Order: sequence, then structure tokens, then C-alpha cells
Amino acid sequence: MSAGGRWGRSGGAGARGGAGARGGAGARGGAGGSGGRAWAGWRKALPSDDSDELAWTLFHQDDVISLEQARQHLSPKAIRHRVGTGRWRKVHRAVFVTHNGPVGAEHLRWIAVLAAGPAAVLGGLTAAEAWGLRRYGSPLVHLLLPATHQTRSLPPGVVVHRTTTLGEDDVLAVGQPRRTMPARSLVDAAQWAATDEQARAVIAAGFQQRLVGGDDVHRVLERLPRARRRRLIAETASDAAGGSHSLAELDFLGLVRRAGLPEPSRQVERRDATGRRRYLDVSFEEWHVHVEIDGGQHLDPAAAWADMRRQNDLWIEGDRVLRFPAWAVRNRPDHVTGQIHAALKAAGWPG
Repeated sequence: MSAGGRWGRSGGAGARGGAGARGGAGARGGAGGSGGRAWAGWRKALPSDDSDELAWTLFHQDDVISLEQARQHLSPKAIRHRVGTGRWRKVHRAVFVTHNGPVGAEHLRWIAVLAAGPAAVLGGLTAAEAWGLRRYGSPLVHLLLPATHQTRSLPPGVVVHRTTTLGEDDVLAVGQPRRTMPARSLVDAAQWAATDEQARAVIAAGFQQRLVGGDDVHRVLERLPRARRRRLIAETASDAAGGSHSLAELDFLGLVRRAGLPEPSRQVERRDATGRRRYLDVSFEEWHVHVEIDGGQHLDPAAAWADMRRQNDLWIEGDRVLRFPAWAVRNRPDHVTGQIHAALKAAGWPG
């Protein structure tokens, strides 16, 4: 289905019903009155049951409101008064922040979608971060709009992408602000990434952090036959769904395949000596050969000791364990595959 039939209202009033009375008293209730308080130690509180619609709108929109929305509740004079006294700040042509504290990522998302208009949704890394993706945040706010939509004047740091395909399955049906669903967000982030490596990393992170699973990404790709990097995204998603949850693990899997070694299992669950559930990065289970790929987190003493204990448990049981740093997988592939080949042969692999 094309975007034309799917673009609904922006997450606008986001609240409790119809618009309140113009010039109503609610500007000081709930979130709306935060601007008059010292920011230090302030925490956004749930509005009381008797708060008006403006207070609920500001609560749902992280204290950001458009001029059009504000006019549903306040007279032009009341709006000018709030701006003039510093309780509200005009952060764009027709968008206000209604407190005098720092403007964070959650505010920037609302500023972007309200400035762009009701057709806009958060997309790519911005939407993925709103879903909970960690360590891949972008300083930019990525918006997705219909290909035919006229672009309004937008704040600095907002990047607009366009699409002709955005069906019901790709957009959050409830919740604010409007954004693409996790799988579509990751696919778009991979499409828009500066490099193939960044694209692979964000797809793998989506599986590792459990934003997506199974065939989620492939279903999105079926709806986007002309997606950029479509094959790379599909292959990465297949490997990540199979258990390769880091870029180093994906690189290792490609290395093993190119070397003609057996296809290993990934993220194999085992119980350690204390009964705790552990996962092996890579396992050639038939020959009881296991491979651990060490990233930066393995330099931490506590993490290193946990790795050693797990490795010792495997050796005690008679298995072989090989460990490689992530840089060796990328920069010394012949050494890595040579040692794996030798370990498999010693364990009985016919080659």
C-alpha cells in the first residue's frame, strides 16, 4: 500500500479527548506549569485527574506543543504572555517548549515531528532509539515523509527522508510520537547508513537487543523490493536471527564460510558449573570445538574472569575452546581459520 492512504494525523493532542476551552486555566497544571519552577531536581509528574486537556497534551508530548495545538486551548494573547514571560520558549516557527530547562532528545523528536506536520513520522535510527536501541544513537533527527509531501521549514539537525511505501504494518498504531515500527526503523537505518559496516552493525544490534527477531526484517524487505542494500540487510538479518549478534560474530561467520569449514551453531546455550545459563558465541558441536570472540568488554577484569571460568568448565568436560580477539578476525583471518582447521582435525573432522 502506498503512503498516500496511510498518513494520518500527527500524534497531536495525544491526550484525553477534545480540545479544552480557549484561554482555559490549565496552563499551570501538570506539565504545563513546569516553566515556572527551578529545573534542578524537577521530575515530570503525571497530571491529576482534574487537569485540563492542555496539561495532558503537554504531558504526552514531553512539554512540546505546536502553535496550532496551543490555539485549541489558549487565546493568542495568552500564548504571547507565556512566551513573553519566559514560561514557554519558541524553538521553531510554530513550535514551543513549555519549560525553561534543557532540551533533550525526547524534546527534539517532538519538535521535529510537530514542525514537519501531520504527515511526518520518526524513522531510521531516531525511531529505533525511541524503541530502545542503545549505542547507535544519532545526533540528527530522522523523519520519514511521503514522497509527494511538501517540506516545511524545519529546525537544524532534522533530516528528511521520503518513501512511497509505508503501510499499516510499518507505523506505530498507538503511542507518541508517531514512528516506524522496530523492523522498519532498522531497515531504514541500514539503508541510510554511511557504510555497509554500519548497516550490518545496526541490524545485528537490533537482534542482539531484542528489538526484532525471527523474520521481522525479511517481512519489511518483502514490502520494499527496491530497498538500498537489500541483499546485505537480508543476509545480515538471517545470520543475526541464527545467533550472530555482533559485527565480529558476523565477520567470523563469513570467514568460516569462505574457508570451507563446517557451518557452526551460534549462541549455543549451556549451563555452567553453578547451573547458570551461558551462551557460547560459536560452536562446532559435532566435534566439541567452541570459539569465543572477544570484544572490548572482555578487557574488564570481572568479565575476563567469567570468561575464564566458562572456558575452564568446557576444558574440564573435554571440549576444545579457541579464543580470538575481534581485531584478529578482521585483520588475521588466515591465522584464525588455520587454528580452527587444526582444532577440528584434531577432534576428528575429516576435512
